[in-house]
Amino acid sequence: MTTGRWLQARGGSMSLFKARDWWSATLGEGEEFDQGCLCVGDVDNSGTGHDKVVVGSYMGMLRIFSPHASKTIEGGQADAQLLEVQLQNAIIQVELGKFVSCSELLHLAVLHPRKLSVYSVSGTAGNVEHGDQYQLKLVYEHNLQRTACNMTYGTFGGVTGHHSLCIQSMDGMLMFFEQDSYSFGRFLPGFLLPGPLTYNPRTDSFLTVSSARELESYKYETLAVATEAESRQDPNLPLKTGGKRLTPDWVFVLGEQALDLCVPSFSHASSHIFILGERNIYCLRDNGQIHFMKKLEFNPSCFLPYASVTDGTTNLLLGNHTNMLLVYQDVTLKWASQLSFIPVAVRVANFLDVKGVVVDAREADYEQVEAEMKKLQKFIREATRTQDILPKTDSEDDLCITTTVSSSMDNPSQALIHDINGLPVPSVTVQVKVKASSVVKSSKLSIGVQPPLAVTQEQFVLEAMGVGSSKVVVFSAFLNGHYPPADLTGDITVSYSSPTELNPKGVPKVLQSRFNLPPSLVCVACPPPKATKFKITVDTNQPPVDLSSIFREFSAKSEDKDGNSLAFQLLSGAKVTVLASKTSQRYRIQSDSFEDMWLVVKELVHRFDQHFSKLGIKDFKKSFSGPLPLEEYFLSVDNHFQLRVSAQKYQDLLSERAVQFRAIQRRLLTRFKDKTPAPLQNLDTLMDATYSQVMALAEAAEENRALLEEAFVRLRSATHLLVLLLSLWQGLTPDQTSILEATLLPLLQDTPQLGWEESCDAAVSHLLRTCLSQNPKDQATSLAQTGGSVLGLPSDTARLKKHITLLCERIGKGGRLTLASEANVQVPAQVQNLAVPGGVEPIAELAGDGEEIEVPQEATKFIKKKQPSKKTKKEKEKKEVSKEPSEASVKEEELIKETKKEKKESSKEKKDSKKESTKEPKEEAKKESKKESSSSKEKKESSKEKKEKEKEKEGKEAGDKKVSRRSSVKVKEKKKEPEAAEG
Repeated sequence: MTTGRWLQARGGSMSLFKARDWWSATLGEGEEFDQGCLCVGDVDNSGTGHDKVVVGSYMGMLRIFSPHASKTIEGGQADAQLLEVQLQNAIIQVELGKFVSCSELLHLAVLHPRKLSVYSVSGTAGNVEHGDQYQLKLVYEHNLQRTACNMTYGTFGGVTGHHSLCIQSMDGMLMFFEQDSYSFGRFLPGFLLPGPLTYNPRTDSFLTVSSARELESYKYETLAVATEAESRQDPNLPLKTGGKRLTPDWVFVLGEQALDLCVPSFSHASSHIFILGERNIYCLRDNGQIHFMKKLEFNPSCFLPYASVTDGTTNLLLGNHTNMLLVYQDVTLKWASQLSFIPVAVRVANFLDVKGVVVDAREADYEQVEAEMKKLQKFIREATRTQDILPKTDSEDDLCITTTVSSSMDNPSQALIHDINGLPVPSVTVQVKVKASSVVKSSKLSIGVQPPLAVTQEQFVLEAMGVGSSKVVVFSAFLNGHYPPADLTGDITVSYSSPTELNPKGVPKVLQSRFNLPPSLVCVACPPPKATKFKITVDTNQPPVDLSSIFREFSAKSEDKDGNSLAFQLLSGAKVTVLASKTSQRYRIQSDSFEDMWLVVKELVHRFDQHFSKLGIKDFKKSFSGPLPLEEYFLSVDNHFQLRVSAQKYQDLLSERAVQFRAIQRRLLTRFKDKTPAPLQNLDTLMDATYSQVMALAEAAEENRALLEEAFVRLRSATHLLVLLLSLWQGLTPDQTSILEATLLPLLQDTPQLGWEESCDAAVSHLLRTCLSQNPKDQATSLAQTGGSVLGLPSDTARLKKHITLLCERIGKGGRLTLASEANVQVPAQVQNLAVPGGVEPIAELAGDGEEIEVPQEATKFIKKKQPSKKTKKEKEKKEVSKEPSEASVKEEELIKETKKEKKESSKEKKDSKKESTKEPKEEAKKESKKESSSSKEKKESSKEKKEKEKEKEGKEAGDKKVSRRSSVKVKEKKKEPEAAEG
């Protein structure tokens, strides 16, 4: 039995995946119902064993039905309705029980906001064709002093033969009624908002869910001896009368709000408590220990545990907001059926000529079931034909999006800002046409542009569209800020539902499209400036092109008629000039702002590709000879970082002043409440000053936030420009460029929890340890690491800038940007042993001069085993420190890290390395003479060559590079490998 605005009984005719109505009734127009609106039972005490259905609405309408099968819905509803009464007050909950003393009959309890009424329902057999007559008679009622929320009933205190009632008020008071008399009331501790309430007869306790999202259990005996509620109207005041303080017997933390509670009593062996949460179903034992929990993938609306045919299990009926009625056996889904509405309440009942409510008792038509099964199997095969993670799109989409951007600016302009620095702000019209190739429903269109661009309307609601129909929406885009955007592209997203045979309401789908706004929206032609600060040169392999033919919309206002130069004035930025060489095939872009050059350089490269593609030139190439403008780029990085630091400082200061402000308020309130008020002692002045500080800090924080948004957009522009120059410098493929762009721009916007600096540093470090690592063993070790530190705002940008510089250097030396290489790296056995929880220590990326020291495999056999003496090392370190203090400090940090790592090596490796480092050349010669292999001869020759090399090194100046201890360890490891092979 389920109810929404329809009351429906689902008996022995439930088909596969869709429930069929055995009986239904429409419950008025505009009436509202909730979980407590439905109850079933023999309300008229007929003794036939057949249940009646009692429904109460918030409009005060009370109805009683006796469902039975009928050929027509209208006839079934009219014959089944036994009683309909309009009560004066809203009905919150209805329950059936033995609520009248000295009577074993069932009575109906109706809970109103300020009243509890108990009725008797009786039927009189009719002698005419109109049938039986039913009457509703009031037995007793209680006027409530507090607004009621819900109620529960049971044999409180173990009393048998009749039921008592407990009502929970909106302010957290439990009011107990024993038949027609009021017993007592108790306030729940720590109450804020009422939750579901139920009674457990096995433990004689009450269960409710508090605002702290905890399930609390209170024994009836504990409630009875607690402090009387009437003696303490305010539960926060101290106790002044007798009685014990009310505390729960046990508490279970749910972590979410509960929608309903249920303690089934269909079996004496059953001892479980069921809780329906917003995202989970909990089953607890009577002592509060969890039995099982089931995570839900949908929003539930109601549930009901009922008896299972399998011992030790419980069946659950569960309704959700996707119009589904699900049947679970503990945590296992046994059946699912589609409803035509969202169920609000569900009950199990026994009706005439019905052997079950959910289970189908009719004889199965095996031919029909087999045909339906084949049809479903066909759908399953089509859906699982591909093995891809994402399903392949259909050959023809349900919708087709066509975007047209006007070639001219709007007149008049639709921009919110009329002018910037004396220049009018234009707007451009964009027309979007959506054409349907199939039936679609609930379609919505959203427009997204990059800040500070804006549109006149961001969302459009499209009506249902049939096959071949189309909709056209028009909007205008314009600049809405005092800084240039990082991108002139816009995104169109259409969300819609496509009906299918299995889902007539439609499967939700999303279709996206992109459009490009013209550069004339953010800049105008202007005279070229005489001097600029930043310059970029782009080389091509084709003769110079007339710039006026490339930028036709700007050539009319340009002062240069030869087409060799063109200047752009960004409406909210600097001037950018493009110069074409008359003799060479070079183009120079120059400006006083580094990041403002991005839009012009991007548009120039794009229009070059279009121009030479139209001419049929396939071998057109463009390049950048360098050097990379990293210093200019790092200015944008530092500016963005400083604003993030300021934002954090403002946040901390605001928190401190807010705490101070609240403390002053509390002290002033205490002074004002005192019967003999003491002097304020300038607390009011201090409060005014603190308030002024809070407001000033809030305004400064808001101003800093606006500057931070602008700085991030400028940083994106500078990063886009750096990525473009890197791709032109090294001729990167589109895939490699995409990887680089995703690495340097991992975020589309900053958040207080995660910013650009830490995200970019993590991404760059990953590339340096994987595909751009110069040592395959380090790459494999990096892949074996597990875990990592939590990303947070760094103390400075030195590490980030060092990593970006190293990234550019390795790309410049031929490093290959790829993500597929990680899967091809073979992890050595000794590295696999390091892949334990917690990971391994990071491998030092930099050594001395900022680059990793790598010893070629072929050269390891020519390196002498003897290590330089400590005295020689100290002398070299002193000389290097005197000349390069910054470099020595970096090396010292790395030596400390390497020393810690060396301490973790086994004692056996230490002894071996010590022996190898102290061997004399003569002892080595004696040992190697015993070996009869070709490698021994090569080692003797290498010892001579290394002696000569050491003499040459002693004559060198102190500016030579120092070989770190880490490199010596690498050399020893590589020398051990051929010796082990010989043995």
